[in-house]
Amino acid sequence: MTLTPRRLLAACAAALLALSGAVVAAAPAGAQAGVATMTNIRTGLNTGFDRIVLDMTGPPPQVSYQWTDELRADGSGEIVWLTGEHFLAVTTTPARAHDDNGNRTYPGPDKFRTRNLRNVMAVAVTGDYEGYVSIGLGTRYQSWVRVFTLTAPTRVVIDVGN
Repeated sequence: MTLTPRRLLAACAAALLALSGAVVAAAPAGAQAGVATMTNIRTGLNTGFDRIVLDMTGPPPQVSYQWTDELRADGSGEIVWLTGEHFLAVTTTPARAHDDNGNRTYPGPDKFRTRNLRNVMAVAVTGDYEGYVSIGLGTRYQSWVRVFTLTAPTRVVIDVGN
């Protein structure tokens, strides 16, 4: 059998399809390509600032934040009551806190107090809706904020001055 350019191209295409099928089959169940999935929230007191870390799987999401008068739940728009004098709303996208079956991937509470921190008094998950995961922080006072992502593993880091 002579290997013509057409047969060579067909063989390469078949090999590529077989290889890509193996890669797709190796993807973990419930994983959605291109979407960060929140798995945990951690807090820590550092010299000069409080740190909130969102542990995630997948690629790092885009992150935005703003100080606000009140926190609102994504989707419903209802007020999220949280301990604090001031509120910081942090939004990540594309992101989620559930798997393909709708099961939560973040096992913690939707709201919790942070008694070990100086400025951040409480944290709330305010949304897991249409590709956005939103977090609200209740603070004693408005201060500087630094938000960034890290990889290997994926994390969203929120630092609030104390």
